[in-house]
Amino acid sequence: MSETDSKEEAAGGPMDIRAVMAALPHRFPMLLIDRVVSMVPGKSIHAVKAVSVNEPFFQGHFPTRPIMPGVLIVEAIAQAAGVLAVESLGLAGSGKLVYFMGIEGAKFRNPVEPGCLVDFHVEFTQVRGAICKFTGKAYVEGKLAAEAQCTAMISDPPRD
Repeated sequence: MSETDSKEEAAGGPMDIRAVMAALPHRFPMLLIDRVVSMVPGKSIHAVKAVSVNEPFFQGHFPTRPIMPGVLIVEAIAQAAGVLAVESLGLAGSGKLVYFMGIEGAKFRNPVEPGCLVDFHVEFTQVRGAICKFTGKAYVEGKLAAEAQCTAMISDPPRD
């Protein structure tokens, strides 16, 4: 079997919004991933968000020049990483949560405005026990909009 064949065999198919919602606990207005285009479990994910002028954050950021807040772009990178972790580590249906622990090297290169389709490309960089590290980039029309490294922890949900 060639390297290409093994990559194709390992690749995950697209995930629609229902599958994304099954992998993440987030809901509107905090669910920031619309679908997964492709995934190689244990390696990488390509997710997208269609940014609409109706996003609630545009009312205040900024009314005369709507720009998606950088912190929400990083959150979307983290959510894509969460889907990658859940699907790669077999956590779907386990009740386990992927908690965002840290951000490093966040850089914002170009604004994300209403009407944009944002492509998120996230890769695993390290998995040690319950701690996972990722590198993510957000692109709009092939131009780098933002990048960051994220750390997450796999854990049981808090008890009531």
